[in-house]
Amino acid sequence: MEIIDDFLEQKDFDELQTLIMNRKYTGNKPPLSWTYNEGIDYEKEDKNRFQFTHMFYFNGIPTSPYYENLAPILKIINPVSVFRIKANLLTRTPNIIENEFHVDMSEISEEKLKQWTTSIFYINTNNGYTKFEDGTKVESVANRMVTFPANLKHSGTSCTDKNTRVVINFNYFK
Repeated sequence: MEIIDDFLEQKDFDELQTLIMNRKYTGNKPPLSWTYNEGIDYEKEDKNRFQFTHMFYFNGIPTSPYYENLAPILKIINPVSVFRIKANLLTRTPNIIENEFHVDMSEISEEKLKQWTTSIFYINTNNGYTKFEDGTKVESVANRMVTFPANLKHSGTSCTDKNTRVVINFNYFK
């Protein structure tokens, strides 16, 4: 696992954070939109938990007009192939809720999954975190990137000190 703070140059980070966190028009594009997802964990039905997502890229195809805004990150991670890039937005809860452990690319066999990489880019600072099966916690710090093998189970959390916790997940082959 690798954790890099100040991952992007400040100018690039500020532009991306403004795009993700604000509902403003960017040039001739509408504001970035979020899709409501009933439930967070794939294998657990909990009607009281939900998140919003924005799919930038899926299965070989850019799916968002804002995919190009991720160029500064993609230039650094330099993937050979991208499977999925998805932003997750979780709303504030009274207490921090840890979601279930999972891998992002469950549709890929365990053997192939070992060859892929997952990176989580933190858009805002809050008291939420990413937790790994071995107990490691990576705090949500704006402009931080954590990178790990895609077969490493992890879970996200809500936060209690900000309105939202926002991350972008990158699933790719190096």
